[in-house]
Amino acid sequence: MFEILGNRSEYAVTSVEKTRGGILDGKIIIFLGSSVTEGSGSCGESFVDYLEHKDGVVAVKEAISGTTLVTMDETSYIPRMKKIDTSIKADAFVCQLSTNDASKGFPLGTLSDSFHRNEFDTSTIAGSIEYIISYAMDTWKCPVIFYTGTKFDNEAYGNMVALLLKIQEKWDCGVIDLWNDNELNNISEKQRNLYMNDGIHPTKAGYLKWWLPKIEKSLENLMKNGNSKLSDY
Repeated sequence: MFEILGNRSEYAVTSVEKTRGGILDGKIIIFLGSSVTEGSGSCGESFVDYLEHKDGVVAVKEAISGTTLVTMDETSYIPRMKKIDTSIKADAFVCQLSTNDASKGFPLGTLSDSFHRNEFDTSTIAGSIEYIISYAMDTWKCPVIFYTGTKFDNEAYGNMVALLLKIQEKWDCGVIDLWNDNELNNISEKQRNLYMNDGIHPTKAGYLKWWLPKIEKSLENLMKNGNSKLSDY
């Protein structure tokens, strides 16, 4: 069987040294997403699992591959979000900007003038993002953070990232913007082959050695400074 180098056991969650006692230790974080949050290209181990094992994050991982921000059925983001325990004392809510909405060609929609959830059009990407932010803020009373994927060849997803940054200004939510991070995306072809299973999904090595330091730093700044605007970190 062909071995994916980036998924070798040396990069597995259980092979990583624990560094408990830091800012993230004990923090309860809800993660909502699809395959990248799940870790479908890395044997089910994503950055969420590294944060839990290495940093001591208490993670609520709600991730199903192939699902979308836009509501298609009960597996989509919003119906699943509503099934998460509302009594959780969350320190943060982290949501993946799903690539599936781009690949399925769902409409971007437009930023609403309203802050009322019943006025958001969840058949569009914009309305769905706003609904998720509003519901999470009201329900768990914690900072809401979206994260993007790193750069790949998809104009529609790039448009989604641009839309998200506009929504950030309205809602004062956090964005961990891996898409526009030039330093993060400026890697060699050899590194890319190690870090990525395909154009979208990281391997275990990709999560551990490439994405995790950026996500750790962003979340640590949030916990330390109480600043939900993470795109500058």
